Amino acid sequence: MKGFVEDIEDLTVENAAFRRVLYTGKHLQLVLMALKAGEEIGSETHVGHDQFFRIEKGKGEVWIDGERTKIKRDDAIVVPAGATHNIVNTGSKSLKLYTLYAPPQHPDGLVRATKADAAATKAHFDGKTTEGPAPAKATGRGGTHEKPAD
Repeated sequence: MKGFVEDIEDLTVENAAFRRVLYTGKHLQLVLMALKAGEEIGSETHVGHDQFFRIEKGKGEVWIDGERTKIKRDDAIVVPAGATHNIVNTGSKSLKLYTLYAPPQHPDGLVRATKADAAATKAHFDGKTTEGPAPAKATGRGGTHEKPAD
């Protein structure tokens, strides 16, 4: 199958890992996150990419360039490139969310069970996507041609 088609709400709510990369495309990455009560992602700034968050369960707050906004289930958040941001779980139960990075930020398939695991092993996108490189196609004359660029 090409692409990703799943029930994102169920996958997000069932996820217990701090970070779980579900799908990595050439220009976009889908990641599930679960923050324990009182936990936060940690302040970060992505100079070269935008980021989208969707809250599926729980409540908290998002900070974008020093501005705090309360967040809850069904809220969507867009963080533009260059904005310093953080998400904090202010509830008593897990905050479940998914995020889209454009372009990808983490290696495909990465799972970090806890925030401590994520902090201890920094891993960045290495160019490998979920579906891998497009296979070369025969031209009928013994050569190959590549898939056209986007």
